[in-house]
Amino acid sequence: MLNVVLLSQFRKYRALMEHVSSTFKPIVMFKSAKVAVSKKANDRFNEIIAGLNAKDLKTFIERQQLLDSNDNAILELAYRYYMQNEADLSKIVSEIKHDFNPKNVLNANDASGNMLEKGQYQALNTLESPNNFYRVVFAVAKLTEGWDVLNLYDIVRISEEAKANKGATMVEAQLIGRGARYYPFELDGKKSYKRRFDNDPSNRQLILETLHYHTMNEPQYLKQLVGSLKQMDLPTGKDIKNPLEEIKVKSAFKKTDAYRHGRIYYNMCVDVPETYFDSIQKYGIDHKPDIQRNLNYGSSEVNYQAYSDAVKSKTISVPRFDVRYVKKAIQKLEFYRFDNLKRYVPCVQSMNEFIYGEQWLNARNLKLFLTVPVEYRESNLTPDEILTVIVALLKEYQVKIQAGFVKKRGTNNFIGYPIKDYLGDYKKRVPEYDTQTQYEKTQDIKIYEMDADTFYVYDKAIVNRLEYELIERIKGHVLELQAKYHKAVYLFRMDETMHRESAKSEVLKLHQYQQNPELGIHLTGYQPDFILFLEDTDDFYFQIFIEPKGMSGERFEGELWKEELLLYMTNHQAEMEFADKENNVQISGLKFYTAGDGRGTMDQLTKLAGTHSRVDEAQKDQPHDLVAEKNDAKYE
Repeated sequence: MLNVVLLSQFRKYRALMEHVSSTFKPIVMFKSAKVAVSKKANDRFNEIIAGLNAKDLKTFIERQQLLDSNDNAILELAYRYYMQNEADLSKIVSEIKHDFNPKNVLNANDASGNMLEKGQYQALNTLESPNNFYRVVFAVAKLTEGWDVLNLYDIVRISEEAKANKGATMVEAQLIGRGARYYPFELDGKKSYKRRFDNDPSNRQLILETLHYHTMNEPQYLKQLVGSLKQMDLPTGKDIKNPLEEIKVKSAFKKTDAYRHGRIYYNMCVDVPETYFDSIQKYGIDHKPDIQRNLNYGSSEVNYQAYSDAVKSKTISVPRFDVRYVKKAIQKLEFYRFDNLKRYVPCVQSMNEFIYGEQWLNARNLKLFLTVPVEYRESNLTPDEILTVIVALLKEYQVKIQAGFVKKRGTNNFIGYPIKDYLGDYKKRVPEYDTQTQYEKTQDIKIYEMDADTFYVYDKAIVNRLEYELIERIKGHVLELQAKYHKAVYLFRMDETMHRESAKSEVLKLHQYQQNPELGIHLTGYQPDFILFLEDTDDFYFQIFIEPKGMSGERFEGELWKEELLLYMTNHQAEMEFADKENNVQISGLKFYTAGDGRGTMDQLTKLAGTHSRVDEAQKDQPHDLVAEKNDAKYE
């Protein structure tokens, strides 16, 4: 208990040091199996906080540092912080006593194990509010029903009388999954809806983007929990020291003309007028009258074996759903205050237009359908559960609206950027997960030494299995490529971490420039993972973008707009214009590379590279006959 308090308070101090909004408030949840156990734990927690003093805290930390031989990264940072501020321990203890005072501890249990009165329920669902001062929640399992709080950072399992079967771990995994949803805290006055600190060299900021689950070392329970998290496609890992690895451009490559004088090409952007954003679809939102959602039934009285097997579910229509739920959900979300919404949706003239307009939510015509376990009784569906579903939907729309409000779009004008200015040394962390995604066979990231492979410009490759497989496939073609391209055959790994904190990250992106893309308009740019750089004379560059994709199904199809852009470049060479006329440039893209080259990407590369070792002006004026088969989109 004291460890999690120190960790939570360190999160708060770390946030202040990083200039995060002063309203940042990390929540701790103590999870018990029974009400009596929860109340007992609550009483013990209050005793610990009440009896805490600077001397005992120092002794505790010193003892923990001696015992902490398990390489716990975040706790070590917290201990170090407190000991470096030893002179202020009395002040720190005073702040802990204030923040974790019993009045800031919420016990969400009544005698039957359900949530308390209406006010208690409202407090639990407004924990992100600056006016809500609760820091700790004690609860039994039933609290998970419909509970969605983004600033939950620590979950502590009270193991006394707790079950360790598969059903219990699935319930726990669902709670962890909800707690792991990203909290869009303000940093330097700006909110972000995606992670910002994955490659922080110190690990310090990662504490603001990491949920910790604390439990006793129960091997069988943990094995089952990892299995449940794995089913949910949620990557997790032990909190261990995980330093950044430095990746360096090879000194031999720095001596080449390709590095010193070569360029890599991306298309330029132009401004998009605000009048473009005249419907919700323009933000990349596929909003339909029939809303299909999963019900968050984390504590419903259902058979979790059925859920974990993912085979027994049904879809129910919600007969009592109407526009009132949409209005109520909007009232609960600060983003949808009209003055704020107007910043991202400039074409909307009123909230009524946004709610009722056919180009927007069209709330009068919406119907709601929920996927639930077959055991779920429709009569048990509550208004609060329906509201929770709509709030979650509008939160997703919020992220897409903010991400989709891009004021630039691509053009067919390509500009070359000096390779030596954009390919440099960088650092990257190798994640160590207990669970992988469902694509674990391709997503296991490792460090590969590349010194012996002269075509690869970095001394190391920190890539997943699929990416390394692609590198090896290209390696198999290097000799034949070098026979055609005598001056340069190099593979660039365009890792997003290279320029994460600089404006360069936005420059090195491709943007759609097709007039009528088949897979919809996407204003956001993206960076393909690899560039194959070929040169056969002093003034000819052949640049081929390559993107490996290990996903399948809907996730794969959702990314196909990127492939469409790559193939469009290949098939419409005559449309390209280049800012620097002195160089003869060819830019192409390949279809996505999948495991085992199941889509024939390398065959496409061979044909492209073999056909275009030299490009003259007459040839550039002719469209190439390479097309992507429609059924490629169905490959998994």
